[in-house]
Amino acid sequence: MSNHASLSKTAIEAKTVFKERITALRAAIAEQNLSAIIVPSADPHLSEYLPAYWQAREWLTGFTGSVGTLVVTADFAGLWTDSRYWVQAAEQLAGTGIDLQKMASGMPSYIEWLRDHLSAGDSVAIDGNVLSMAEQDRLKAFDDKGITLITDRDVLSDIWRDRPALPAAKLYEHDDQFVSQSAASKLAAVRKGMTDAGATHHLLSSLDDIAWLTNLRGSDVDYNPIFLAHMLIENERATLFVDQNKVSSEIAKSLNDSGIALADYEAVQRALGQLTAEDTLLLDPSKVAVGTLSKIADDVVFIERIAPSTMLKSIKSEADIEHIREAMRQDGAALCMFFADFEQRLAAGERLSELDVDSMLIEVRSRQPNYISPSFPTIAGFNENGALPHYRATAESFSELDSAKGGLLLIDSGGQYQNGTTDITRVVGIGQVSQAQKRDFTLVLKAHIALASAVIPEGISSPAIDAICRAPLWQAQMDYGHGTGHGVGYFLNVHEGPQGISYNAATTKERAMRAGMLTSNEPGLYREGKWGIRIENLVVNQPIAQPSETEFGEFLYFETVTYCPIDTRLIDKSLLNQVEIDWLNKYHNQVLTELKDRVDGAALEWLRARTQAI
Repeated sequence: MSNHASLSKTAIEAKTVFKERITALRAAIAEQNLSAIIVPSADPHLSEYLPAYWQAREWLTGFTGSVGTLVVTADFAGLWTDSRYWVQAAEQLAGTGIDLQKMASGMPSYIEWLRDHLSAGDSVAIDGNVLSMAEQDRLKAFDDKGITLITDRDVLSDIWRDRPALPAAKLYEHDDQFVSQSAASKLAAVRKGMTDAGATHHLLSSLDDIAWLTNLRGSDVDYNPIFLAHMLIENERATLFVDQNKVSSEIAKSLNDSGIALADYEAVQRALGQLTAEDTLLLDPSKVAVGTLSKIADDVVFIERIAPSTMLKSIKSEADIEHIREAMRQDGAALCMFFADFEQRLAAGERLSELDVDSMLIEVRSRQPNYISPSFPTIAGFNENGALPHYRATAESFSELDSAKGGLLLIDSGGQYQNGTTDITRVVGIGQVSQAQKRDFTLVLKAHIALASAVIPEGISSPAIDAICRAPLWQAQMDYGHGTGHGVGYFLNVHEGPQGISYNAATTKERAMRAGMLTSNEPGLYREGKWGIRIENLVVNQPIAQPSETEFGEFLYFETVTYCPIDTRLIDKSLLNQVEIDWLNKYHNQVLTELKDRVDGAALEWLRARTQAI
């Protein structure tokens, strides 16, 4: 049952706080003669996960999802978010006076809504420090309506009095034993990309690119080992703009030896202001904020395209891939320990909750070598909570795992290790499981196997292969609202591009599948108010062993590098064909081989039981 008893009074008080904050925001925009304000989920680096200082949208609304845009006018407050968060947002926004606006085909975007509800002469503010160049281009839709966009106003500072400070954690070096390429070598490769693009300068604001390029890591953002910085690269020099209090003398020397100078974090605008009409600046418009460019001259030529480093870091070296395999073995061993203990405690009648799942996973992972932190907030959703793809249990609202009630528990979790980043989703039965739940689970497994066993042309655009995975679910007239796969970093962000397996994504040349890419395979099925199912492994694109080229070109297969059993107790075997059964048995044999010497006792017994052939 959900922990509603402790929720009611706290929740009511929280809703009042958010109402008061929206009221204060309305007063601020009225005082500045503004018609509306846009508050996105973003920072100056257009990151997915944000430092507390930049979580303005969450502070104003109480909505904790990673995607959402708030619009406030004198008589309206609305939050736009995608289908992953509709149920969550409806619950978190209830009683705040903020309306949920669904981002979906056929529904007005926040830009369209503002165009329809504002008049010529009205003005809309958005903080340019968190507005990407790409989004600014989309906001040009206001121009033909006579609506003015203002990006240089600090509207929030007067009402957000207790705003958190910017993070100040020290930087550290990615352990040399896990680094296959020096910062100087990476910098040379990026400069070649600059030259190919015809650029004299290159601005990087994306934090994963900067961490990869410098071989440094940080703790400025939860779950991602990155740090706040910008980087300006020229043909003969490079400058890292960062809070220098975070940088030890040893790291400063290492950077200098790699040809990278240091400057203050805030100095990037001044440095860009020194560029002239003779300069050409390469940047990714989706990853650079307009506020960062506030001092740049109008006659500087921009070359707008994906950063060379984004492409380079998406392709892991053979050494990186072997380190990733080892991190996956460590993670798999930890999961065997977790599941064995978890099932024993449930069988003994111990009362466990979704929150216990999170703490138990952190405990077993932290015993593994090279472990740093979780790679994202653990999703442990029992029954109806599992139907929320990005659900997160909190101390105020969670469910207990009731064996008498029975049902499905979805667990999506991962770890940051110096030798790799992991991300895995498994579903287990608690108590009695229905035939309908087994049918759904098996159909999702069929979808997972379809992609895991696919062969694809080298260079195919990643969105184009989404249908391979979805086909078994589509055949049953089922589907899921999120993407099938995302790129994963190497001891970096758990969500990285450029590849993304989603038919909603643009099929650009940058999204081409290349050997060495690490991507998730995670089809799902969600029945609102009932249960959710997702089966996720990470896969590496590998070239098929054959002569260098056939008459039809090069082809890739997926090497599954996540090692953890899939719960065969939830399978309706009658729905699987022999090819699918063979794939599952082969996978489980590999999992047993990889992990049997890493666990003992109850964990080994659990591993052997769960990898039995079906």
